[in-house]
Amino acid sequence: MHDDSGVLTGAHFIDGDHACSEGAIAAGCRFVAGYPITPSTEIVERIAERFPFVGGVFIQMEDEIASSIAIQGAVWAGKKAMTVTSGPGFSLMMEHIGYAAMTETPCVFVDVQRAGPSTGLPTMPAQGDMMQARWGSHGDYGIIALCPNSPQECFDLTIRAFNLAEQFRVPVMLMMDECVGHMIERVIIPPVHEIQIFQRRSYDGPKKDLLLFHPDSNLVPPMVKAGEGYQIHVTGLTHDERGYPSMTVDTQAKLVTRLVNKLRVNADTIVDYREDSVEGADIVVVTYGITSRTAIPAIEQARKEGMRIGHLRLVTAWPFPEKRIRELASKVKAFVVPELNLGQMVYEVERVAGGKASITHVPHAGGTVHNTKEIYAAIKHSVKG
Repeated sequence: MHDDSGVLTGAHFIDGDHACSEGAIAAGCRFVAGYPITPSTEIVERIAERFPFVGGVFIQMEDEIASSIAIQGAVWAGKKAMTVTSGPGFSLMMEHIGYAAMTETPCVFVDVQRAGPSTGLPTMPAQGDMMQARWGSHGDYGIIALCPNSPQECFDLTIRAFNLAEQFRVPVMLMMDECVGHMIERVIIPPVHEIQIFQRRSYDGPKKDLLLFHPDSNLVPPMVKAGEGYQIHVTGLTHDERGYPSMTVDTQAKLVTRLVNKLRVNADTIVDYREDSVEGADIVVVTYGITSRTAIPAIEQARKEGMRIGHLRLVTAWPFPEKRIRELASKVKAFVVPELNLGQMVYEVERVAGGKASITHVPHAGGTVHNTKEIYAAIKHSVKG
């Protein structure tokens, strides 16, 4: 069912990729640029099919580099925009992710992760891009990364990705994986008037001599729309609050410190996670994405045998939920961290835990999900200590 604006509503059995498309439409995204790459192509296929009914524009660009800069031009013209890719394409987008961070261009990058490196296993799952999402571009900057574990969350978190991008003027990553992207489940799409949308805070000062990057109390500047008479200058160079290049150490320190701190000081409003029986637990299993689902049978088996096992699922990977991990590290015996990679987010758990709890990593090179017996064995080993 559609409402009068063409936005889909009601209950639907769709996969995570298609749910992401509908989430973008519901969030008000009306410009998407992309290049086909497995296993993300279904997102832009549906966007191309649906956009004519909602007044959106989709452009298949010549490559991922072009896609990742085209969306930023659309944003400065007043649109909400996103691009969609997978591993190799995500690598190509890294310079423009840094550009979006430097120019504080709010946009969404969807990465449906697959096994790598290089071409790897194009149609098979992995979670190998997690550190790349945070550190892939050069220099100091901040981003936000969200990790859905179901088609419903692909819809919900796509909306949240756009809201966070607009609120903090940062690139936001939706870190899906092949399994979540291709699984089909029931997705509830509420009426448009029930969806909370963060509206871009527009600059309303003089059109001349404006301070284009002068921040508010949350360290986030309002945004102008190109073409409305404002004298604006947007550059990837280190710039002052007018937006003009300033090649001084003081300007560099002031700018990049703010780019990082606007997320650090607001981390409590950004970070999101789900907990199950962590209070009083001896062991806490830390998961994200599809691994949060494959870990459940192992956790349930361990509980049946009398082990006190908690489950902490990262919905927000970046900023990392340091405060909660630090609190738990002082109470639990160990963390168990299964990932579809050979070691990425486990390093954050180790860093924040600071040696107060032992860490057991359950690696997997990708291509399939974990055998739950592997996760169960790691839990049991951690209990025995």
